[in-house]
Amino acid sequence: QVQLVESGGGSVQAGGSLRLSCGISGDALNSYCLAWFRQVSGKKREGVGSINSDGDTTTYLDSALGRFTVSQDYAKNILYLQMNSLKPEDTAMYYCAIKGGRYCGDVDWTYTYWGQGTQVTVSS
Repeated sequence: QVQLVESGGGSVQAGGSLRLSCGISGDALNSYCLAWFRQVSGKKREGVGSINSDGDTTTYLDSALGRFTVSQDYAKNILYLQMNSLKPEDTAMYYCAIKGGRYCGDVDWTYTYWGQGTQVTVSS
């Protein structure tokens, strides 16, 4: 079992920044992928970015490239999502997720454990 707890969401004006955190606890995985997803009510959940356990491979949603950065603090067991130049269309509930294995990707059903989510609201 792995537990994930997100924090850092809030309300910000367009052009602003937020850093989301995801605390990770529970069973250790030798090889894993961590990812951020977001979902707007009534719409499909989409992958925002992911990072592998080695920290040498990241993937991003096209609209997040150059604005969002996924990183991991191994000592603290925290996953981060630094979001800059936020836009109103970034408004969503943001979730972190983890799965075992080497291939990360953005397919939500392949991820095993999920956090409860943190709301991000960007006003124009």
